[in-house]
This record gives sequence, structure tokens and C-alpha cells, in this order.
Amino acid sequence: MIKYFRKIRQQLLIENKFGKYLTYAFGEIVLVIIGILMALSINTWNEKRVNKKTMGH
Repeated sequence: MIKYFRKIRQQLLIENKFGKYLTYAFGEIVLVIIGILMALSINTWNEKRVNKKTMGH
């Protein structure tokens, strides 16, 4: 999968489609941010669940 995305990036740069490359790069950054936010949300939920369990509720 990584090779596929690398190939797309290289083709866009070789073909001088810088605008499309920037769009692709922006999309990739957005996906990473969404993944991080999801991980933080799951972590917070899990910590609350563990705290409730240890408090005896």
C-alpha cells in the first residue's frame, strides 16, 4: 500500500502536476490528523472506563 502511494506522489511530481500533489499531500495530512484524534478519543474513553472500574461504580 505504501508503495502505491509513493508511486502516485512520484508520478504527480514528474508530470509537473504540483497543484494535484499539494491536494494529495493535504489529504494525507488530514487523514493522519483524523487518525491521531481517533486514537486520543479512544484512549480517553478507555481511561474513563478504567477509572470508573477502579472507583467501584
